[in-house]
Amino acid sequence: MTEAQHQQCVLKWSQQPHIRAQWPELSLLFHIPNGGTRDTVEGRHLKQQGVKPGVPDLCLPVPSGRYHGLFIEMKTDTGQTSRAQKWWIERLNAAGYFAQVCHGWQAAVAVLEWYLEMGGGGRK
Repeated sequence: MTEAQHQQCVLKWSQQPHIRAQWPELSLLFHIPNGGTRDTVEGRHLKQQGVKPGVPDLCLPVPSGRYHGLFIEMKTDTGQTSRAQKWWIERLNAAGYFAQVCHGWQAAVAVLEWYLEMGGGGRK
C-alpha cells in the first residue's frame, strides 16, 4: 500500500458510525496537504501562503491528557522520515502536542485510540 492509501484507511476508519459515536472528536481529524508534485509556479504560491516542508500529514486539534492536540506523520511499512519531518515532530512534541510517525494505517489507528482514551473522550 502507498502512504496515501494508508492515510485513506485511517480516515475511512474514523468515519465509521460506531467509531464516530464513540469518539465524536474524530470529526475534527484532517489532512494537511503539504506533499505531492506541483509545478514551479504553484509551489512558489503555496510557499508564499505558508506551506512548509515536513509538516505532519494528519492533525486532530483536540486536547487530551497533557497534550494540546495530535499530529501524525503517515509512512508506509518501510517509509523513512525526512530531516524536515523529524524537525517538525521534535518541535511539536516540545510545544506540548503529541506528534508521532506511524508506519501503516493500523499504527495510526492505535495512536488515535490511545490519544482519545487518555483524554477521557472515549465512550466505551
